Amino acid sequence: MCDTIRHPQTTDETTPMSYDLMVFDPAAAPAKRPAFLDWYDEQTDWDEDSAYDDAAVAAPSLQAFYADMAAVFPAISAASTPSELEDGTEYDIGPSLIYMAFHGWDKIDQAHETVFRLAGKHGVGFFDVSSDLGEVWVPDNKGGLRIAHSE
Repeated sequence: MCDTIRHPQTTDETTPMSYDLMVFDPAAAPAKRPAFLDWYDEQTDWDEDSAYDDAAVAAPSLQAFYADMAAVFPAISAASTPSELEDGTEYDIGPSLIYMAFHGWDKIDQAHETVFRLAGKHGVGFFDVSSDLGEVWVPDNKGGLRIAHSE
């Protein structure tokens, strides 16, 4: 869906192409695709004065997701080494979403599987931002996810 997106944690205006996924609080996001995409655009209109790196601002289900996810894919920071920046994961955290940019292209299959599985486990929605179809999944109330909409 996007080749380059501005991440608030980087020091320049854009970050190189990454594999991007997002999880969200399904109670906060619109159910219909056009409204969802508008909501997504508003949520990812990052304010440069905010750090977006504090999981405590997120909904409890997103905090639990982040704890599990960061254990597998640790967050990069300004103090990260050059190789960590190349292969690491950026997390941009808001009250109702966590946006993840994976820079390690050799790990995208593992990243997708892990995000999808943990989203189901924690009852959060999943948006495959980098997919051509832009699939949006929501909790199925059975510990998994069901497709809500796509292109």
